[in-house]
Amino acid sequence: MSVTLSVAEEEELAEALRHGSARERARAFDALFDGLHDRLFAVCRNLTRSSAEAEDAVQEAFLAIHQAIGSFRGESRLSTWAYRIAIHAAMRVRARARRRPGDPLDDDAPIPSGSPGPDAIAAARQEARRVQLALDRMSDDHRMVLSLFAVDGLTHDEIAGVLGIPTGTVWSRLHGARKQLAAML
Repeated sequence: MSVTLSVAEEEELAEALRHGSARERARAFDALFDGLHDRLFAVCRNLTRSSAEAEDAVQEAFLAIHQAIGSFRGESRLSTWAYRIAIHAAMRVRARARRRPGDPLDDDAPIPSGSPGPDAIAAARQEARRVQLALDRMSDDHRMVLSLFAVDGLTHDEIAGVLGIPTGTVWSRLHGARKQLAAML
């Protein structure tokens, strides 16, 4: 279950994780996991192109967060810091998998809501595959920015914080990614 965390809640969790009792740290970590798991999974899924690899990356990310929380300086939101860790974990998992561009994609494409017929389901999966193949041909920089913006709904400033790049670069990469995706589709 994913819960959206406010800035104040993230600050409270960071404080509990860094300075709380063992019980407070455990509760704070559970709340952080509940609040970020689905969002980090979506980012990792878009980078690895595999649900299994994405879950591995998310688990690595939460382990790294748990181990490194003492080094969190609070200069950004806790979620921004967690995104950065998850992106690095996804890149490591993907590198280990040595996935080739022609590898088959997961067959977990989203199905339209309601009660669609078999033709609608097949069409939705075919379109999802077309989009995924186009995304696979994009550079990591373009795919990451597009994913963080379109899937996770982060602002340009938040994406800049997650990726450690200027906001203008986010605008530029997002514009390039949209143009590239439109041309491929």
